[in-house]
Amino acid sequence: MKLYFIAAEAAPFIKVGGLGDVIGSLPKALKEEGAEARVVLPLYKSIDREKYSLRYVKYIFVNLGWRHTYCGIFEAEVDGIKFYFIDNEYYFGRDATYGEYDDAERFAFFSKAALEILPHVDYRPDVINANDWHAALSIVYLDYFKSCGSQYFANTKTLLSIHNIEFQGQFDPLTLGSLFGLENKYYDALIYKGTLNLLKGAIQLADRVNTVSETYAHEILTPTYSYGLDSILNIEKGKLYGIVNGIDVEKFNSKIDPLIVKNFDVKTLNFKKDNKLAFQKELGLEVNENIPMIGMVTRLTHQKGIDLVLHVADEILNTGAQLVVLGTGASAYEDALRAIEARRPDRARALIMFSNEVSSKVYSSCDMLLMPSKTEPCGLSQLISMRYATIPVVHSVGGLKDTVEAYNPKTKKGRGFTFQSYNAHDMLGAVERAVDLFYKHKGDWKQLMSNAITYDVSWKKSAKKYMEIFNSLI
Repeated sequence: MKLYFIAAEAAPFIKVGGLGDVIGSLPKALKEEGAEARVVLPLYKSIDREKYSLRYVKYIFVNLGWRHTYCGIFEAEVDGIKFYFIDNEYYFGRDATYGEYDDAERFAFFSKAALEILPHVDYRPDVINANDWHAALSIVYLDYFKSCGSQYFANTKTLLSIHNIEFQGQFDPLTLGSLFGLENKYYDALIYKGTLNLLKGAIQLADRVNTVSETYAHEILTPTYSYGLDSILNIEKGKLYGIVNGIDVEKFNSKIDPLIVKNFDVKTLNFKKDNKLAFQKELGLEVNENIPMIGMVTRLTHQKGIDLVLHVADEILNTGAQLVVLGTGASAYEDALRAIEARRPDRARALIMFSNEVSSKVYSSCDMLLMPSKTEPCGLSQLISMRYATIPVVHSVGGLKDTVEAYNPKTKKGRGFTFQSYNAHDMLGAVERAVDLFYKHKGDWKQLMSNAITYDVSWKKSAKKYMEIFNSLI
């Protein structure tokens, strides 16, 4: 089976969020299931061509509306997976990945070019997996090519993967013909509530649609979580699936991670404290293994529940815990976290940065990871934290609900602490339960660490579910 992933980011080349991690690791897992998977990305300015040995293949021209536009084709191979890169410096030779004034044009070009390069690289996929709104138009263009009698794509099926439904690719309706070069027959599919909505069009035209956790697939059928698309998704729910993400368990592995002070596994959990003591010293916090350390690795946005943390930050610190927050985002959140550190330098640190090295230190050193997300399609931080025996404390939504089973002190089962309502004091209650167990029940805490680090967060089970969808299509 031949699979083709169209996405705006993929590790290790370019990663802005969880999408990059997924596209960087899922194709490898599918290869182990017997599929051939290839990936296409924009060739952004920030991608190091020499480091990843990008090889020039050829160039073609892509028609986009009235434009006749250059499209360079490059390729590289990582871990046995072939990646293609769409080169056009006008669209992608910029410092930013997203958020440009002409994103509609940039990703329309990418979506169409991703299809048009296929005959030139001699790859005819059985299934195209388009990811999020940036690649949504590839599903529309594929339908257009088929309607024009294309034999090359006659048997190609499509899966749309929604990693975060909040971002839908909404633009001026006039863009449909003048920019995208699409006929009016796509008006009904792409126009929604007076706006051009690329994700909505792809939902309707794709053969299958999936989200990145089972709970999120149910949640987006409701107005609370759908950002306006619940009515469309309920019409199309017969083709909607939810498959929880996995992570690269070799990359995130406390036993071999070169970025941490002391490696450990389930048999040597006591070594974890060496990472904590070193990190406390590095941060200028009190060096004491008996002080619980709570970490956050997050984008500082409203979706991630930062408001809840800010509301009860002093109460969290009054439990005796240390709080370390790593991330960047809205300046108001950054300033508020700096203010907490200034007010409580004995207990709090605001690390306003993005660093893989520091994130590894947070995961390996902290006793708990706080994820109070308002919504969370899947979440990767809780999966990573468990690989380092760091206990997640989470709002029970989306993928957090699917992956973090609440600890039961009677049965000793479970992997973390959860709260049900999006409320600061409900979150605080979960934190207090975690801190209480850490302080008073060391044996139970070690069992909880063991439960977390041995939980299977690999792609293996999820890759099999993806294969079931692909097989159902062909």
